[in-house]
Amino acid sequence: MSKAKFITFEGVDGAGKSTHLNWFAETLRQRGHDVLVTREPGGTPLGEQLREILLNQPMSIGTEALLMFAARLEHIEQVIKPALHAGKWVISDRFSDASFAYQGGGRGLDWGKLSQLEQWVHGDLQPDLTLFFDVPVEVARQRLANNVSLDRFEQEQADFFERVRAGYHRRVQENPRRYAVIDAAQTLCKVKHQLEEVVSLF
Repeated sequence: MSKAKFITFEGVDGAGKSTHLNWFAETLRQRGHDVLVTREPGGTPLGEQLREILLNQPMSIGTEALLMFAARLEHIEQVIKPALHAGKWVISDRFSDASFAYQGGGRGLDWGKLSQLEQWVHGDLQPDLTLFFDVPVEVARQRLANNVSLDRFEQEQADFFERVRAGYHRRVQENPRRYAVIDAAQTLCKVKHQLEEVVSLF
């Protein structure tokens, strides 16, 4: 049995990553791996409380970034590291790439400050693989159109999500070997085929 791995799912709201996450986890389980699925912000009792605040309460950009990383530190210490040390594979719906994309790309927070927070909170821990579900913003927004309960991020305008998407692409360019870029604009069947190719590597 191969060693435990840390896999993250990323993408703009409406990219469809959450639709495929449970299938991906179950497929890994069928291949004999002990898999834990978690999410950010959240994953712990404190993290879930911070999630409610982050998704619903207006705040400054700096506060938003600090709360995201505070929830992340708790998540790492209480959930991610213990699971990995126990031999489990961890799949997280978002991790630090989301902070660079949303607070850095979307909000315009200095990339260097985010890098300092990343180094402080989890400099010794990076995902083994990040699946980036890439989709044109107009497609993502169409998918969100029927959602009657949008959080404050989902309510942002198209130009915000264009900057978020650009932030993700910048992260991919900085460390391309860590990412599998999924063309999420395709049909569910075609997206699953791309994911099957990724799963086959394990």
